[in-house]
Amino acid sequence: MRWQPHITVATIVEDQGRFLLVEELSAGKAVLNQPAGHLEANESLLEAAVRETLEETGWEVELTAVTGIYLYTAPSNGVTYQRVCFAARPLQHRPELPLDQGIIGPRWLTRTELEACPERWRSHLVARCIDDYLGGERFPLSLIRDASVPAIPSA
Repeated sequence: MRWQPHITVATIVEDQGRFLLVEELSAGKAVLNQPAGHLEANESLLEAAVRETLEETGWEVELTAVTGIYLYTAPSNGVTYQRVCFAARPLQHRPELPLDQGIIGPRWLTRTELEACPERWRSHLVARCIDDYLGGERFPLSLIRDASVPAIPSA
């Protein structure tokens, strides 16, 4: 059997102490997650994060930083995910846009409100990513390099 990790992105969007989360169905249960999803063909990690946030919440965002890169093996199915998590600021809500299948809707929660319902987290990464963000983890977006574009030689 060939082992292959799944590349995913997630976005931490904070506004006045509240975090944009997605209430979604997973295995028939309503759970909370960051706006997150899989990298698609011919797409950069940054493009994927912006796209997934819009598709799952109806929010246009501007990415501001990388908050962390996480390797996680889901106990439910044994699949390994590499999650690149970004920080972003909200720009505009587009409530007229249809949300992805399985999405119940966007939810704005404080960290305290999220802490009160750990049984609803899609995984422990939901709180871990927010806690890393709150702890000041911010790496420049330039950390993410598109290796398909040749580097420009320095003079």
